Amino acid sequence: MSALKIAVVGATGRMGRMVIEAVLKDDVAELAAAIDLPGNPMIGKPVGELVGMPCEVRVSSDAEAGIASADCLIDFTRPEGTLEHLAICRRHRVAMVIGTTGLDDEGRQTVADAAKEIPVVFAPNMSVGCNVAFKLLDVASRILAQGYDVEIVEAHHRLKVDAPSGTALRMGEVVAAALGRDLRQCAVYGREGVTGERDPSTIGFATIRGGDIVGDHTVMYCGIGERVEISHKAGSRMPYALGSLRAARFLAGKENGLFDMQDVLGLR
Repeated sequence: MSALKIAVVGATGRMGRMVIEAVLKDDVAELAAAIDLPGNPMIGKPVGELVGMPCEVRVSSDAEAGIASADCLIDFTRPEGTLEHLAICRRHRVAMVIGTTGLDDEGRQTVADAAKEIPVVFAPNMSVGCNVAFKLLDVASRILAQGYDVEIVEAHHRLKVDAPSGTALRMGEVVAAALGRDLRQCAVYGREGVTGERDPSTIGFATIRGGDIVGDHTVMYCGIGERVEISHKAGSRMPYALGSLRAARFLAGKENGLFDMQDVLGLR
């Protein structure tokens, strides 16, 4: 079996380094390219200096050439960069795993359009454990559909730029779908002042930002006399990296299609 050639964008960032480490430790995958923005001080230097592991692949700012050399691109960058990388993947028929959050409706549609030509896994959270939590939320929401208020609390590090997190929003979407609601209509993203009694049809979100919290998510089902909580807490970024690599393996051999981690894990 030939190696699965992986390109990584945002290679010098926190997630980029973690993905590279996961690739280098994998028995099947091979690092084809490590890509970052022009002007990055690591451009031209061996990836091994980034992750403390033997690797002579050098960090490059040539996204076009780097992506073209790969079977699959893994992207945890920013929305604007992700869409540029998606266009390159589309030109060169390269599969893509997208862990970027914060894409707007237009961006999501661009991903869906590209997936008609190339295979794409697009998920707000690549962690296997968190995707099991999504499945549990679907089951719990159907059982606790009456008499329970739903609140979602998420916490991330001080550098995260979008809120609520993509994972929290996905949790809300899962809960809303199970309850037969539209999250766009029932979500409450902040409370302040005299808000009046809670509308039982709403789904509330609370956001915490501070320190180096990797990612904590809890969905609370608050009933009378009891509370059920489903939580996922990440102690490092490695679960996301390992999940993205699992997604890349899932895409191998596929011609096109839009998938998420529920597809990758067979949880549909």
